[in-house]
Amino acid sequence: MELFQYEYMIRAMIVGLVLSVVIPAMGVVIVNRRLAMIGDALSHVSLAGVMFGLLVGINPILGAIITCAVAALSMEWIRRRFPSYGEISTAVIMSTGVGLASILSGFVKGGANFESFLFGTIVAITDFEFYMILVVSAAVVLFLLLNYKKLLYLSFDSISARLAGIRGDRLSGLFVLLTGLTVAISARTVGVLIISSLLVLPVSCALQLKLSYKKTHVASVLFGILFTEGGLILSYYLGLKPGGSIVLLGVATLIVLLVKKQLAGAEK
Repeated sequence: MELFQYEYMIRAMIVGLVLSVVIPAMGVVIVNRRLAMIGDALSHVSLAGVMFGLLVGINPILGAIITCAVAALSMEWIRRRFPSYGEISTAVIMSTGVGLASILSGFVKGGANFESFLFGTIVAITDFEFYMILVVSAAVVLFLLLNYKKLLYLSFDSISARLAGIRGDRLSGLFVLLTGLTVAISARTVGVLIISSLLVLPVSCALQLKLSYKKTHVASVLFGILFTEGGLILSYYLGLKPGGSIVLLGVATLIVLLVKKQLAGAEK
């Protein structure tokens, strides 16, 4: 294929493959715990982190990682103070991210550079960001594999998890922290305004197949690969933004699955 003649496209396809495995795998836990808004909250914080990085002269992705790590830990701290109202922590962090992004945007110069983080761009990935994505993704995959059964317990029944001796607060805090890091490293490829969709769309499609928890994980990853790699290919040949192409391909697939399910139900 013509696109594989270019090094930046090969790198983008590799990064896309890695992220399309990691993000949906985390999305399964997030969706089952009814925490889909976490992605939106952390994406707004990562946007503020990108602006912070541009202002102080450090790599914007590094700035996003720092702010997302602080936001994730703060989110867990707030959640423990309001145990019966867990959604409050998400709302507070999202509001903080929006406020910081709004203020810092007034000091950022160079709209083109900033836009690459809003909607994603494949040509702007630096060597530092490429290797950072690989390292963080490897850490996330290792965490998910080592804590698979614990996260399964925590996703469906936190009380049973506690009775089974699982330290839910620590595990949940580490999971949210890694989710924040994943959102941060995805800013350049997918875009901070779109990344939360990639946490939910592949899982939503997989749930339509009514599979077991393990098979839902596999299906979510496969859908993630389809959306990410397919979106990158479409963006190359049609001259579109990669982030938007990835998400719209996911939305189109979900609509097809929902319509197919509706028609199958009508025939019975």
